[in-house]
Amino acid sequence: MKTLDKKTVIYYSLIAIPLAIVGLPLYIYLPTFYVSDVGINVSIVGLILFIARLTDVFTDPFFGLLSDESVKKFSSRKPVMILGSFILILSFYALINPNLQYPELWLFCFSVLIYIGWSMINIPYLTWSSEISQIYEEKTILNSSRELFTIIGVLIALLVPYVYKVAQNPNETLNLLYFTFLFLFLPLFLITMNKIKINADIQSSDFSFKNIKSVYKKIPDIKLLQVGYFLNNLANALPATLFLLFIELVIKEKDSSGMVLILYFFAGIVALPFWYKLSSKIGKKKTWISSILLASSAFIFVPFLQEGDLTAFIIISIITGLCLGADMAMPTSIQSDLVQKTKMLSFNISGLLFGIWTMITKLTLALAVALGFVILGIFDFEASSPSSTSLLILSLLYGLVPVFFKLAAIYFINKYKDIQQ
Repeated sequence: MKTLDKKTVIYYSLIAIPLAIVGLPLYIYLPTFYVSDVGINVSIVGLILFIARLTDVFTDPFFGLLSDESVKKFSSRKPVMILGSFILILSFYALINPNLQYPELWLFCFSVLIYIGWSMINIPYLTWSSEISQIYEEKTILNSSRELFTIIGVLIALLVPYVYKVAQNPNETLNLLYFTFLFLFLPLFLITMNKIKINADIQSSDFSFKNIKSVYKKIPDIKLLQVGYFLNNLANALPATLFLLFIELVIKEKDSSGMVLILYFFAGIVALPFWYKLSSKIGKKKTWISSILLASSAFIFVPFLQEGDLTAFIIISIITGLCLGADMAMPTSIQSDLVQKTKMLSFNISGLLFGIWTMITKLTLALAVALGFVILGIFDFEASSPSSTSLLILSLLYGLVPVFFKLAAIYFINKYKDIQQ
């Protein structure tokens, strides 16, 4: 069987960089821009973005199905990705150049559109990892390389505003990141579209709920993997949601947040080759579980941190950052293995399965926001003057609750039988 060449891996991974650059502004700078520069009430901005994200969660299976339909009609997923690229570019531009007469409607409509554009590219893109190669180890290489380039994209998005000294200005930062995105996306997307060739004999099937039910019945490992992935992703999303509050109100080192994030993601880049080597020796499942246990063993100390414990917090962040690569690459690589198994059936719903996969990812992000802030609200949390009780709850939500979710995830992941075994 033909082995995967290095050029294919690079060509496949390239567009992960600009796609990562799009994600960061939406979470960090866009809400601040619409509050401080556009003048929308902070609670309304939060509600609009939450509803837009919730809408995005439930459209992903549709775009997975659309990706499969594209294979059926055009023998390629690329038409969906090309259409999504236009939507992504235009909606990103619109978001940072709002209509000041109807800013709330503008924010909602183009937030939904940018999520749609991103999904139309990302879901077929993830599906490719199960189609470019059928070999167990090579799918790990593809997914690891993609996540490495994703982390590089996040680091670029974090560093560029500081390099150009505009990080304190949301409007200038968003414009700078948009042009950075365009500068990278246009050539890299064209290279990937041109260079990645998928076997034309991959066939898609007419959509049927019976087919979906049959997949889960005949390959029950998919359900186990999705439950484990959901719990582990929820464990990751909760501290990501509360990070800025924790470092500002508990550690009281708000100005160090950027530096901590850079160290965290840099640790992820450094460790990724190690996790790949480990997976080739002990398998993807055991590698993923090992990374979860390492991250949990570090995070268990978070509730004991107090004001001024920046060094200890950095150490914990670096250790969990080391686990980032495995947490990103291994589950998607395992998903690719299972999607490959579904092709042995009489139908192919690869895109739909990856649409469900990205839906799970986004659902955990939305649930983390709801869970974190609802519980903080129950304990009368006020960011301007937090009580000692509410700070304790914040620490437990940030550090202890995710550990319990991760341990629960291990239970389901461990029941999955690694294809290598």
